[in-house]
Amino acid sequence: MKLLVLGGTEFVGRAVTEDARERGWDVTVLHRGRHAPPAGVTALHGDRTEPDGLAALAGGGEWDVVVDTWRSAPSAVRDSTRLLAGRTGHYTYISSRSVYAHPTPAGAAEDGALVDGSPDAGPVGYPQAKRGGELAVEAAFGGRGLLVRAGLIVGPHENVGRLPWWLDRTARGGQVLAPGPRGLTVQYIDARDLAAWTLDASVRGLGGAYNLAGPPGVTTMGDLLETCAEVTGGGAELRWSDPRRIVDAGIEPWTDLPVWVPPGELHDTMHQGDVTKALAAGLRVRPLAETVADTWEWLRRRREQGFEEGGPIREDLSRRGLDPDTEARFLRGE
Repeated sequence: MKLLVLGGTEFVGRAVTEDARERGWDVTVLHRGRHAPPAGVTALHGDRTEPDGLAALAGGGEWDVVVDTWRSAPSAVRDSTRLLAGRTGHYTYISSRSVYAHPTPAGAAEDGALVDGSPDAGPVGYPQAKRGGELAVEAAFGGRGLLVRAGLIVGPHENVGRLPWWLDRTARGGQVLAPGPRGLTVQYIDARDLAAWTLDASVRGLGGAYNLAGPPGVTTMGDLLETCAEVTGGGAELRWSDPRRIVDAGIEPWTDLPVWVPPGELHDTMHQGDVTKALAAGLRVRPLAETVADTWEWLRRRREQGFEEGGPIREDLSRRGLDPDTEARFLRGE
C-alpha cells in the first residue's frame, strides 16, 4: 500500500505514519519541516497556509490512501482534495466530535445536528474548521472519503498537554486535587488505536462519518488518576473534591484540570458519544493501563533528553494544568 500523510510528524499523524510503516507500507509525509518524521518515510516539505504549500505534490505521484490531519482553515483541505482526487483511491480526514452542534446530547450518533461550515473558509473556529474540512472531502471524494470524528485523543507524543500534565502532577507526589466525583466517566481514544482503525478502514474503503473513541461509561476519573499515580510512583495522595466547590473557586474544567468536566451538559457532550458504528467496524481499544504506562515512558525519555515537564505543546495552544499555588490554596480550604 502507498500512503500519503498530510502531517505525519506529530501526535496523531505520527501514530498513523508509524503504524503504516509497521505494516510495511510505502509512506510519504508532507509536513512543514519543524519536526523530524519517523524513520523510513519519504519526506516532502510544504506549508499549507502558504499559496504554494502543495507545490511538492504538484509534480505527480499516486497513492492508495491519503490521511489528512489538518485542523485550521478548511480551504487548505479543499485545495488538497482537489489536487489529489484523481491520484488517490481513498481520502481519510481526521475530524472531531466538535463538529456536532452544542450541546450534544448523551448518546449522540453520527446523525446528530452539525455546526455550519464551508470548505472555502479561511481561519475559523475549531468546530467550523473541522466541519468545513469534512465538506471539502465529501465534495471531492464522495463515498471514497472517510471522516474520522475523534473524541479526546491521548497517548504517547501527545502535544496538547492533557494526560502528560496529570502524569507529571502525580509524579511530583503530595496532595493532588482530584476532581470528582470519582466515578464520573471519561471517554477517550489512544492515538495508536485511532491510527490502526483508520488504516484498516481505509483499506476496506469505508466512507462517511464515524465517531471514534472508546465505549462510553467504561473508564472513570478515578480509574484515570489512580492509574497515573500508580504508574508514576510519586506517592501522590488524591484528594477527591466536589465539582461545585471546584467550579465556585474559579478553577476551570478541561483546562486547569485536563480531561475533567463536571457532570452535566458539557460532560454529556465530551464524554458520552455513541461509538457503536466504529465498534461494529472493528475498533479495538487497548487497556487504560497500557495507554498511561506507555505515555509515561515516553515522557520519561523526554526528561532524560532535557525537555521540560508537560510534554511538547502545539504552537497554537497554551499550557494546560492547574497552578501549584492555586491547588495548594484550594486544598487548604482558602
